[in-house]
Parts: sequence; C-alpha cells; structure tokens
Amino acid sequence: MSIDISPPKEKAQKAYPENKQLFERLKRKKPKNLDDTFHALHEEVFEQIECLDCANCCKTTSPIFYERDIERLAKFLKIRPSEFIEKYLHIDEDNDYVLNVAPCPFLDSENYCTVYEARPTACREYPHTDRKRMVQILDLTLKNIEICPAVFWIVERMKERY
Repeated sequence: MSIDISPPKEKAQKAYPENKQLFERLKRKKPKNLDDTFHALHEEVFEQIECLDCANCCKTTSPIFYERDIERLAKFLKIRPSEFIEKYLHIDEDNDYVLNVAPCPFLDSENYCTVYEARPTACREYPHTDRKRMVQILDLTLKNIEICPAVFWIVERMKERY
C-alpha cells in the first residue's frame, strides 16, 4: 500500500471533527492497549514513510527549545548560548523559546538536518506517536495530524480500531 506523504493540512482539517471526537472518547475511556496500538501503527506507517521525503515538520513549525537544547546546539555550533538565542530564537506566547523563522534554518535543500547530532529534544521525539501514556498527549497528536503525514495515517488507522 502506498501512503500519500503530501502535507496533510487540508485532509486533517476535513477530518478534524471525527478525529476530535475519537480523541475525546479515548481520553474518557483510557483503553489499556492505547499505547500498544499507537506504537504498532507507528511502526507500520513508518515502514512506508521516509521522513526525509517530507520534512514538513521542519518546514512549517518550530520545536520548543529547552535550556539543555540551547546549550547543546550552541556548543555544536561553537557559539555562546546567548548568541544562539539572539541569532535563532524568540519567546512565543506560551513563554517558550522557538525558532524565529520557518523553515528551520538548519534544514538543508535535501531535507537533512545540519545539526542532527545536536538537534532539540522535541525534534528527536517527533512526532511523539511512539511515546508512553499517549492518552496524555492526544491534544498534541490532534495538532500534529495537520503537520505530519505519518501522524495523519496513524490516526486514520486508529479510527478502524476504535
């Protein structure tokens, strides 16, 4: 089966009411096998999707940068953390450090991350569909459906199971 990896924003917006309803039901019922289901579908979908073919996350959104991320990246780039902040980051409405621009300034023309070894924790964990206690991040997952084709397809397959 071939998976469409085009940015899923329009499809996700169309499916939003159905997805929100599913996630509200999952939050209420808290099925014991929810993590296992997410993890199995994560593996299944990522066998068919290569992140480098898409990189929509890097092209459209910013991760949150924690102090340890800033320090790690500054060290990697051989600059002071204050220089890293000044050059690349600002504080958003949630009081988090985020990138000044999209696409990510560290994304190259072939969708490779030029700071991959030092990338932020949020990038390391994205799209978060293989985490424990998925019920706690269903709101984040609902947002990520619009950004990541893999999340879109994971949730489409979730609907078949729940």
